[in-house]
Amino acid sequence: HEKQYKKAHLGTVLKANPFEGASHAKGIVLEKVGVETKQPNSAIRKCASIQLIKNSKKITAFVPNGGCLNFIEKNDKVLVAGFGDIPGVCFKVVKVPNVSLLALYKGTKERPRSKL
Repeated sequence: HEKQYKKAHLGTVLKANPFEGASHAKGIVLEKVGVETKQPNSAIRKCASIQLIKNSKKITAFVPNGGCLNFIEKNDKVLVAGFGDIPGVCFKVVKVPNVSLLALYKGTKERPRSKL
């Protein structure tokens, strides 16, 4: 019980959490990666390695829905939320340059083109 009390009252949980207590955070995509699941499941989950903007910590975030990895490119600004069931991956990508990943997946919106 003492360990739980210390965790709750010393504020070490917030320091260890990359989001620092927030529910969502913005980050920049460094690369796309595949993470293998633990037994008894067998799959390669599509993930992205992301560097958070506010504290420059590096995290691995899950990319939901099949094929959504195609909407994500290197150096994209993405919005990440907390979530979890894959070992070492506690986050999921919610938005790609200000457009919801779900909207892109359903086809209701298109990815904005970069202005050159």
